[in-house]
Parts: sequence; C-alpha cells; structure tokens
Amino acid sequence: MLKEFSMAPDFRLSGLDGKTHCLSQQKGKYVIVYFYPRDNTPGCTTEACDFNDNVGLIADNNCVVYGISRDGITSHQKFSDKYNLNFILLSDEALDAHKAFKVLNDNKTVRSTFLINKEGKIVKIWPKVSVKDHVKEVVKELLALRSS
Repeated sequence: MLKEFSMAPDFRLSGLDGKTHCLSQQKGKYVIVYFYPRDNTPGCTTEACDFNDNVGLIADNNCVVYGISRDGITSHQKFSDKYNLNFILLSDEALDAHKAFKVLNDNKTVRSTFLINKEGKIVKIWPKVSVKDHVKEVVKELLALRSS
C-alpha cells in the first residue's frame, strides 16, 4: 500500500465517458480514487450508490470521483446505467493502476480509497474498506481538508 503524503501515481485509463483520464489532468482539484472489485456486486453497488448520492457535495468542493475496477467499459456502462451513476468509472483491465496504487492481494482487488490533494499528494488512505458508512467518512475528510 502507498503511504499518506506521498505523491499519487499517475494513471492513464479509459473512462465510461469515452475519454482517456489521467490523474495528472486533475491538478488544482481534489480527487477521490476508489478501487472496487467488480461491477454489480452487492458491496460495490452500495459503495457506488453512496458516492453517487454525494457526488454533488463532492463536486461543490472542487473534487472529482474516479471509481476504478478491472471490469471493461461495457460492464461499467451497464452498471452505471442501472444505477444512474453521475461520476466516472475507469477501466483498468491491464491492472496498471491497481499495481501502481498497490491494491492487489493474490491478484484480487483490495477495496481501497485514496483522497488526493490539489498538488497530487495522497492525504488519506482507506485500505481494506468496509462499505458501511465509508463514503460519509471520505466526505467528512474532504470537508475537513477544504476548511484547513
């Protein structure tokens, strides 16, 4: 796992919106990057819907959300359509971002979230996330960061 206050690794991944997304494109904004195992599974659905419920508040605080899994764009599209998700899902089929963020254990995705500041530094890491109330914790940390 990466360490807090280290620079976040950049990535170049295809997004559900048909664009290529790089973390470095978001300099000047806060970024929430969360890794999840699979589209349309109970825990992943709860987490995605919780982020979606808070995406307005997150955006109002100069922050973007990226959900990353190894699923392809077609799977992401079905998942996003089914739950009307309003943030970008990124496909990491080659596991490049997973490896860079060190969220693989025995080739399985460890549900993890990273809060990255406007300079690209990781300011908070949630390893081995338990989904219940997780997004509330992330939003609380974002708001504290914005007010400091």
